[in-house]
Amino acid sequence: MEDLKVVIGSDHGGFHYKETVIDYLKARNIEFYDVGTYTRESCDYPVIANDVAGRVASGEFNRGILICGTGIGMSIVANKVKGIRAALCGDTYSARVSRAHNNANILCLGERVIGEHLALDIVDIWLKTGFEGGRHKRRVDMIE
Repeated sequence: MEDLKVVIGSDHGGFHYKETVIDYLKARNIEFYDVGTYTRESCDYPVIANDVAGRVASGEFNRGILICGTGIGMSIVANKVKGIRAALCGDTYSARVSRAHNNANILCLGERVIGEHLALDIVDIWLKTGFEGGRHKRRVDMIE
């Protein structure tokens, strides 16, 4: 597994899972930075998504995790940033393939649509899976 530097953020709808994922990262000594939100008060997800995506795109962090109610809004915003390949994953297979085939650099999750244990399994697989390269690299290059 590469040296992971993860930036994580959520809106109010993903706050609980963000805190749970942070506990996961701490337990595994994975370097991370939390851009917020820091409360359950309503906030604007585009601000958080742009912050995380910008930090990944700049190379400051090599992976990002975004969590909102469905994960949809976060993934839409993040994918507008050049160099970002954000994957909304609701199952472990998609999490693995998003890394192995698409070299996804941001994982998006929906707290209101998947269970907490599944979310942690998705995070675990997504962080541990490397990019296969080969024919997949050619395709990822086409995205850029």
